[in-house]
Amino acid sequence: MQRSQATSSTSSSNSASTALRRNLHLSNPNHQRDHSYGSDHDDLSDPRPWETRAHPRSYGTKRDPHQSYYDRSSSPTTPVNGDLPLYSHSSHGNDDMETRRRFGEKEVSLAEREGEKTELLDDQGKWEKGHGAGPGVGGRRGLPPRQRIGGWRGILVEHEELIWTVIYTCLSMITRYWRIGAANYVVWDEAHFGKFGSHYINRDFYFDVHPPLGKMLVGLAGLLSGYGGGFEFKSGVEYPADVPYTAMRIILASFGVALVPLAWWTAGEMGWSRWTRHWVTICVLCDVGWLCISRFILLDSMLLFFTFTTTLGLVKFHNQRHDPFGDDWWIWLVFTGWSIGCVCSVKWVGMFITALVGIYTIEDLWEKFGDLSMPVRTYVQHWIARIGCLIVLPFIVYASCFKIHFMILNRSGPGDAQMSSLFQAHLKGNDFGESPLEVAYGSKITLKNYGYGGGLLHSHVQTLPVGSQQQQVTCYHYKDDNNNWIVTPPWNADPVDPDGPIRYLKDGDEIRLLHSSTGRNMHSHAIAAPVTKENWEVSGYGNETIGDENDLWVVEVVDDTSRTIGESGRIHSLTTRMRFKHRELKCYLRAANAVLPQWGFKQVEVSCTKENNPKDKHTYWNVESHWNERLPPGNAKLYKSPFWRDFVHLNVAMWTSNNALVPDPDKEDILASKPFDWPFLHLGLRMCGWGDNQIKFYLLGTPIVWWWSTISLSVGLLLAGWYAARMQRQYKDWKEGEFEHWLWVGKIAFGGWALHFFPFLIMGRVTYLHHYLPTLYFAVLMAGHVLDHLFFAPAKRTQFKKLIWFALWTGSVVVSFWWFKDLALGIHGPVNGHWGWAWRPSWNVSGTDPRLSS
Repeated sequence: MQRSQATSSTSSSNSASTALRRNLHLSNPNHQRDHSYGSDHDDLSDPRPWETRAHPRSYGTKRDPHQSYYDRSSSPTTPVNGDLPLYSHSSHGNDDMETRRRFGEKEVSLAEREGEKTELLDDQGKWEKGHGAGPGVGGRRGLPPRQRIGGWRGILVEHEELIWTVIYTCLSMITRYWRIGAANYVVWDEAHFGKFGSHYINRDFYFDVHPPLGKMLVGLAGLLSGYGGGFEFKSGVEYPADVPYTAMRIILASFGVALVPLAWWTAGEMGWSRWTRHWVTICVLCDVGWLCISRFILLDSMLLFFTFTTTLGLVKFHNQRHDPFGDDWWIWLVFTGWSIGCVCSVKWVGMFITALVGIYTIEDLWEKFGDLSMPVRTYVQHWIARIGCLIVLPFIVYASCFKIHFMILNRSGPGDAQMSSLFQAHLKGNDFGESPLEVAYGSKITLKNYGYGGGLLHSHVQTLPVGSQQQQVTCYHYKDDNNNWIVTPPWNADPVDPDGPIRYLKDGDEIRLLHSSTGRNMHSHAIAAPVTKENWEVSGYGNETIGDENDLWVVEVVDDTSRTIGESGRIHSLTTRMRFKHRELKCYLRAANAVLPQWGFKQVEVSCTKENNPKDKHTYWNVESHWNERLPPGNAKLYKSPFWRDFVHLNVAMWTSNNALVPDPDKEDILASKPFDWPFLHLGLRMCGWGDNQIKFYLLGTPIVWWWSTISLSVGLLLAGWYAARMQRQYKDWKEGEFEHWLWVGKIAFGGWALHFFPFLIMGRVTYLHHYLPTLYFAVLMAGHVLDHLFFAPAKRTQFKKLIWFALWTGSVVVSFWWFKDLALGIHGPVNGHWGWAWRPSWNVSGTDPRLSS
């Protein structure tokens, strides 16, 4: 049976090869038999590939240089002198090469036009792809070698991708680097991310709501620039001479430079015409928003870079679907997974492009599930490949960034309090590991809430404006003397004798917690908490000698993370997790990240919950700092902090802090904007002060790019609905496979835009214009998709009309860019309202608009 199948396959291959040879002979009636192609007998019987039966010098074109490549007298598609019509360029009508690349049309031979039904051998769609060299040129697709075209035109044709990549990269470098160091002061969020770069150079631990990769790259840029890490990066402050801010900006702007060639490559993989590719690339090059955000020490250029690479990887991988598990297939699948890990490690906004890849993968696997010709083993391999490269690999990249983050930041810094006490004990400059191991009465301690994102139990002299109006008790995330409490016996017990025997704190003891700075007792009573109304209020009341039974708390040990409690039941520093139960109300001390209003300094509310939930970690507390002169110091080697526990703890703390970035109703944020302000540029973003004697920057996109991109989203949906209706009515507007490809490109563009835009509509956090910049990329791709279909598709218009439309659209983009470019490059001197776009009230830069006032 196997022999029969092999014979059938060989026969089919030989007949297809014979048909190919016959087409080549029939396409040129004057073709003479020579040693380059062999005799008829050799063509039919010699099993060797044709390229091994001729000298390599005989490959390719052998035509008279003064003779046209095509025989114009017979047919514009009929090659002469045996040339293969694979890389030809005709001057009649549309570009045949472009047509073949876009629609996969096969060459029509003379025999086919005369009615003889023959078909070229197509090895897994390789002829239809229209690219790839043959073995004589170093390629590996098994196709005949390229037909060389002499002179500079041949060089342009053969190296078109490389030439335009270089041109657009140079143009991008000019726009991104031009006058990049003109503003010699800290601009906008350079105050944050420049400071984070300093922490990496100084190796001080800090806390931020964003993952660490982008900030580590900022630190690397400072290290490569020779920055020593001694500048504080205060907003608006002039850079000193020893801070190489220009070099740091140039290094980070290189990510913005790469956006333009990435857009060129991605547009090429979409299957669009050259006109559309150039237009999309020019939009990326000339958008003022992307230009402006790339020129400073910020994370956004890196976020955009990895968003672009993820999109490129997805499209490249999709185009390799004809060769599953091939080398290129694996390369682009792994590249996509790596890009997902990087984009999520810069900002969590990268989860939106991850969702796009995930939806595409689910759809792809669902289609393969319906392919009955695919073996089950192959289908399972597809699942394993996707899980490994698109889930496991991105997670490894993401977790590795945090591992490197912890390894670099090994010194105590301003962000210690966000981490667990065990983690802090291993930071250099931290004395937690030297704290006495066992807690005793009279010890001065700080209590850390064990819940994710929990802070330190805190109090200050300010009182509650509601409820009992007693002293505030809160949770605070930074080290402060107001975090210190003294373990004190209950009212009816003997006071601590400094010369008597040491009394250790044990499970089940009743205690008072006396605030060290103000002398108040931590107190609770049957009054509703200010934010969490279902819980009881916790406050500071009385003093060391005055109080009541509502000051008493019962210690309940949960467990110990490093050692056993033992029969003694003693409380240990750092490792013992315990709960505090109010003796009278039977409620539990809790801090669950409910944020107090401005009167509480936005600190975390502490309340007493009526629910007894032993698994609620927000009711868990541990002793962090511990001072007692009568007890021996501890040893940091006794404490262990596993990486995965710290990894989860930090991510939950980031999530909690990010959710707390909500608009303050008591304070108007003049820089904030709403998502619906973004698509049509209703409101920009002032990035600095607006004084007459300083360089000013205003984040605003290029209007023609943003407006047309937004309009194209609706136009694309209307086109999809129009063609769906026509197909339902049995109209044949598309060739086989064309509509599926057109629809796929539309789904990538519109789906990417929707997944990046709509989540901001339901977010409670404060938003700004720069949040739309990753979303804009998919809107631009949608605009290119619509333009290509309406104006630049080969079947739509002649080359001359395409040139006219391309000139109009590109000219409008360039003129719009030139009109607004100073907003990104810096406006020198006063602005007197003479700008052509000052007619729009929300864009007025004359100084009367409060959004632009300094």
